[in-house]
Amino acid sequence: MSVHQPTLFEGAKRLVYDEAVEMTLQSMQAYGPAHDHWVFAFSGGKDSTATLTVIIHLLDAGRLAMPKSISVLYADTRMELTPLSIAAENLLTRLSARGIYCETVYAPMDQRFLVYMLGRGVPPPNNNTFRWCTRQIKVEPMTAALERRISQLDGSILMITGVRQGESAIRDGRISMSCGKDGAECGQGWYQQVVPEAKGIKGRIATLAPILHWRVCNVFDWLKIYARLEEYGGWDTAAVVDAYGGDEAQEINARTGCIGCPLASKDLGLQTVLGVPYWSYIAPLLGLKPLYRELREPKNRLKKTGIDENGDIATAKNKQRMGPLTFSARLMALDRILSIQSEINIQADLLGRPRVDILNPAEQARIRELIEMRTWPNGWLGDEPTADTPMDAVFADGSVQPLLM
Repeated sequence: MSVHQPTLFEGAKRLVYDEAVEMTLQSMQAYGPAHDHWVFAFSGGKDSTATLTVIIHLLDAGRLAMPKSISVLYADTRMELTPLSIAAENLLTRLSARGIYCETVYAPMDQRFLVYMLGRGVPPPNNNTFRWCTRQIKVEPMTAALERRISQLDGSILMITGVRQGESAIRDGRISMSCGKDGAECGQGWYQQVVPEAKGIKGRIATLAPILHWRVCNVFDWLKIYARLEEYGGWDTAAVVDAYGGDEAQEINARTGCIGCPLASKDLGLQTVLGVPYWSYIAPLLGLKPLYRELREPKNRLKKTGIDENGDIATAKNKQRMGPLTFSARLMALDRILSIQSEINIQADLLGRPRVDILNPAEQARIRELIEMRTWPNGWLGDEPTADTPMDAVFADGSVQPLLM
């Protein structure tokens, strides 16, 4: 006697979260047919993975009409948590085999996080005055990729995102003001007919968040149980769940981010992953955050003297600001990062587990090339003293306090 597996659409046998999926279906049925092409903005995280896989399932189940084309743009910052990076690569490979357009979007070589920092000498970002990373390694490359892809398509485009209420208090504030824009009804997702970040394509693109109403339990029920069943696509989502704590993912409700993120007080994303025994071998990645903190120390950076080349008081507001990383600091950091990568990959090979790819050969070569070219950020010559050098203090009003000897 065979046991019948319930589907999402069988009345009394529906899944416990059937209302959430049904509302997603209604959202896509309401807005999907109005657009010739669907483009997924895919981050590889739990929400975007759930969005992508559940909509592909709805298409395969015949509940949605297939658009003229589907595109998936994956924003790879090169700093993703290892399980998420691996899961995203596997998902894109499977989708590509089905004829779906998939593109992994990287920042240009010299703008990538580690190349920019170690090659050009720009210090690690901080939350107070110098948060350069998100825009540079994720937002701008994805915007450019979206514009490029849209230019290749005729007709209207629906960009589908995994934004959810509750994911971020700040983001929720924007959603509450925008949820009903352009005639969207409550429960039909967050639909907007304009993507402000994309220039030159106004009128051709709208954006929709079809799992806006999903709670975290809906997301993990899908990823941990149903998405893996053949009836729903047989998606390999185990690594995504591992990135959020494995069997305890729903209870932890962890957030992920870049490995060793300099903007976070603790490396909680990586620590959560390391709580899953399978991934314990990547523990040396915990050494990245202390390294970034060390790079911000005065001994590893140059500093303006407050005096210009003519011997006059400089006109800059912050006359003695700390600046870029010294060459010795950059080479030290490069060596340490490569040592971390090598240590992990030796264990990975012994255990038969995935290797990490923090710096690939092309990125390593470019960093060394930029150092060899003696590259500095704009406004720096490289002849400035290191920031731990004693010197007269020059204040914003131009007054000088001589160094006390």
